[in-house]
Amino acid sequence: MKQQSILFFSCFLLIGISCVNAEALSCNPSGKIIGKKPPPNQCNQENQSDCCVQGKIYTTYKCSPPVTGHTKATLTINSFEKGGDGGGPSECDNQYHSDDTPVVALSTGWFNNESRCLKYITIYGNGRSVKAMVVDECDSTMGCDSDHDFQPPCPNNDVDASKAVWKALGVPESDWGEMDIYWTDA
Repeated sequence: MKQQSILFFSCFLLIGISCVNAEALSCNPSGKIIGKKPPPNQCNQENQSDCCVQGKIYTTYKCSPPVTGHTKATLTINSFEKGGDGGGPSECDNQYHSDDTPVVALSTGWFNNESRCLKYITIYGNGRSVKAMVVDECDSTMGCDSDHDFQPPCPNNDVDASKAVWKALGVPESDWGEMDIYWTDA
């Protein structure tokens, strides 16, 4: 009877640990934002950036999928230059960055409260790889306001990259916009 009790407790403990691990690996939406129409000339659509749509519901996330040795993501394009569709200066260093420099913004969960600031990640796509420095957050928690250039919140799996990253991956300019990639910490 004692062995059965120990066995039962062990199984119960393993199931509990599995549930906690599964919960830690999930990334559920954290809220919603209702889109507002941007004031005239207030949403920069460089690089085909979206502007918020009046009344549209946008999902927000405080988390991103877990980082692994092969983290799947969507590569998007962004200008980190002054006046570019990235908005203000980069969050990590309060600077603007040339489109010719391989830099990225990561979705909120991956940005992880600036813990990846000024560190490098390696991006794999189109049969090539490139190292890029993390300089900004692609905010998954907020959007549709002046601080976010009246653009919607980022998805929770976004690597927003400069033109230099797209060039290094050998993607023809006509195909720049969105691409499935994976990345690792460098």
